[in-house]
Amino acid sequence: MKLCRYGKAGAEKPGVIDAEGRLRDLSGVIADLGPDELSPGRLAALAALDLSTLRVVESPERFGPPVTGTRQFIAVGLNYSDHAAEAGMPVPAEPILFTKAVSCIQGPNDVVEIPPGSVKTDWEVELGVVIGSTAWQVSEADALSHVAGYCTINDLSEREYQLERGGTWDKGKGCPTFGPIGPWLVTGDEVGDPQALSMWLDVNGKRVQTGSTATMIFGVATLVSYISRFMRLLPGDIITTGTPPGVGMGQKPEPRFLKPGDVMTLGIEKLGDQRQDVVG
Repeated sequence: MKLCRYGKAGAEKPGVIDAEGRLRDLSGVIADLGPDELSPGRLAALAALDLSTLRVVESPERFGPPVTGTRQFIAVGLNYSDHAAEAGMPVPAEPILFTKAVSCIQGPNDVVEIPPGSVKTDWEVELGVVIGSTAWQVSEADALSHVAGYCTINDLSEREYQLERGGTWDKGKGCPTFGPIGPWLVTGDEVGDPQALSMWLDVNGKRVQTGSTATMIFGVATLVSYISRFMRLLPGDIITTGTPPGVGMGQKPEPRFLKPGDVMTLGIEKLGDQRQDVVG
């Protein structure tokens, strides 16, 4: 299934994309797409619906983040060896974890705001993992059973705040609008192997990132198991799993960062595309 939320910010309704690519309204079935709707049993009930009985939504004005009620937004750093190389950092022996503020979460096509005074705002296309059932001390073998589905994420980053303001990465990761997610939450049965998805990002129509989740250092099952050793993962939590090379700080012959008027477009195979206008 491709599940989504559509409508004005703060007033989104739940929806599902049918086999013909049409948006169907789910608001008569569930109130919203939050933690209570992400368990295997609730997802199975949604999958069993006859979508032809649901109202078609013509030309939705906006997609919101596909999940509401996220309590933890966890990120993984340097999870592609070629991205670590362009950042001039060693390949990690264990996953590098940090958090993104849940207040940065927004829809996939909402505008991105450069923070006041920022000169190093950067882009990162990443595979997002949405937790469907509580995970604490889970094994790699069981890890994917705790995943509700996957989504496209732009892990926007302010590099000065991240790397030059005391070494706490979180400072550069959670500014308002720095978490575009969606357009859809795609369940695992439709995605198949999460380690076989192509991904890309363009700035102003120029391809800057091309990659595949096949080259992740730590795969999804490893990450979910590893993170669950240190914290209890809750339904609706989101893990963003790292980016391939081609970010702004790695551009040659010199870094290139976002400025007002730029346009980012990005996507991941099977998970949908995003588009963001950059404003000051």
